Amino acid sequence: MTELLEPNTRPAHTDPGTRVDSWLASFEDAMSRGDTAAASALFAPTSFWRDLVAFTWNLTTVENPDGVRDLLDAVLPDLAPHGFSTLEPPTETDGVIEAWIAFETATGRGKGHLRLTDEGAWTLLTSLRELKGHEEPMSERRPRGTEHGVVRGRRSWKEQREAEAAALGRTEQPYVVVIGGGQGGIALGARLRQLDVPAVVLDKHDRPGDQWRSRYKSLCLHDPVWYDHLPYLPFPQNWPVFAPKDKIADWLEMYTTVMEVPYWSRSTVTSARWDEAAEHWDVVVDRDGESLLLHPRELVFATGMSGKPNLPDLPGMDVFTGDQHHSSQHPGPEAYRGKRAVVVGSNNSAHDICGALWENDADVTMVQRSSTHVVKSDSLMDIGLGGLYSERAVASGMTTEKADLTFASLPYRIMHEFQVPLYEQMAERDADFYARLEKAGFRHDWGDDGSGLFMKYLRRGSGYYIDVGAAELVADGEVKLAHGQVSHLTEDSVVLEDGTVLPADLVVYATGYGSMNGWVADIIDQATADRVGKVWGLGSATTKDPGPWEGEQRNMWKPTQVPHLWFHGGNLHQSRHYSLYLALQLKARHAGIDTPVYGLQDVHHTA
Repeated sequence: MTELLEPNTRPAHTDPGTRVDSWLASFEDAMSRGDTAAASALFAPTSFWRDLVAFTWNLTTVENPDGVRDLLDAVLPDLAPHGFSTLEPPTETDGVIEAWIAFETATGRGKGHLRLTDEGAWTLLTSLRELKGHEEPMSERRPRGTEHGVVRGRRSWKEQREAEAAALGRTEQPYVVVIGGGQGGIALGARLRQLDVPAVVLDKHDRPGDQWRSRYKSLCLHDPVWYDHLPYLPFPQNWPVFAPKDKIADWLEMYTTVMEVPYWSRSTVTSARWDEAAEHWDVVVDRDGESLLLHPRELVFATGMSGKPNLPDLPGMDVFTGDQHHSSQHPGPEAYRGKRAVVVGSNNSAHDICGALWENDADVTMVQRSSTHVVKSDSLMDIGLGGLYSERAVASGMTTEKADLTFASLPYRIMHEFQVPLYEQMAERDADFYARLEKAGFRHDWGDDGSGLFMKYLRRGSGYYIDVGAAELVADGEVKLAHGQVSHLTEDSVVLEDGTVLPADLVVYATGYGSMNGWVADIIDQATADRVGKVWGLGSATTKDPGPWEGEQRNMWKPTQVPHLWFHGGNLHQSRHYSLYLALQLKARHAGIDTPVYGLQDVHHTA
């Protein structure tokens, strides 16, 4: 066996590969002996271990040697971690060695990432990739598709799919019901299909992708194509960098068909309750006018990262004679040519809608209620994402899986430290733009600690705009700017608290969304929603992300305080990456594998 590395020491002459091999051998040896003190001593005094299901059946991060020891005391010895090795030669930069690793446990196989310093492990990522005995039917395990020979009564592939669809929800019950058939529900449905977990994805729209088709016609993804692949089936190499919303809609519909996702359109969940005696959910579904009762063991809310639209209740809304609606219901700008439009809000949707209205010759005013972080799209793509999700990243050998794991390897506690320098570069590159924007009166910020868009997204899911043109309209005065809260509406105007009167034929409330547990309150009950607590955010004690520190996204992709109730969503990147971990947790339960959860999240906020 490789000579074991003593805690917090290393021979000065050893190369990165030898040092990593020694650390892994020491770590594995200590765990095999149940010596959690020795294992935790291999971590630096300030250190972070992020585990994605592999050790904890949870998504959790522990900090420092004491946290490592607590985790190992809880999960050993039944886990039996072993087989730690490197996947490629480790590298060293500025005294930090980085290594991609593989390992196994009693139940699964995993991959991870290690950052090693002279003090020991600084960061460790461990992620479950597959369950032993339940591997996905891929590569050499792919299905044959047919049985050669002559067989009486054989059913074709189409007949088998039709029979399966006819039985689902009637003579055969799904193990998992997924509420929400956008990109999140579809990605999870594809994962569950590959893992042979009986499931159904429910959506109220007529066709997969209609969530995108129904939005205003100018809507495009603000994230680049390399960031947005779905599981198993990446976009083709001629796919546009920023996909138009109808193109995404068609892709989702095609993907649902090709990946054989059990998908019910025109299906609305009217209620759900847990039957304690039967140990399953009773889910009432209106499927195109037919009432069906489903009995899944597991229930997943895949309604995006956002909850119900925040529609304000303002005096005078009942007397306003023009059109008014939440941004999620905005039909597009065509009907408002030459009209006076007031858009309440200054984040992504507000800017997009203002830009589209301006393009259609509307007189547009944006009402900014609080400061907003704006970043130029080109700068974000180059500086913020280029190293992981870009054509140059692909050319350097960066795969989607490796990019996802690299991003995941940075613990949330210190992620802002890596983000601040990037946004300082963007501020310098686009200094003239920011000067013009602020001269126009736009209230701009870089986040509470200067860490920019990604941390705002992870902490609160709001407060930013990726500029694809509309912020230039604000900077140039083409889109007018007003500040403050709305006091009330009149028949033909919006009146702010300072008395400013904004004449209006159209009012768009780009006022954001509540927590996802709002859907739980509607479908199950308020008590269950409160047991779950707030969904999304890190507990960073920054604006709109109250503490205490959580360490991971609240309630997302992992067990909650309500057994058998899960949440899935986020952007396309998160829907792709984290759908794997949620699907593996669900598969393990379906297969009867013991899944003792370490670090079940406490509830600190109900909304």
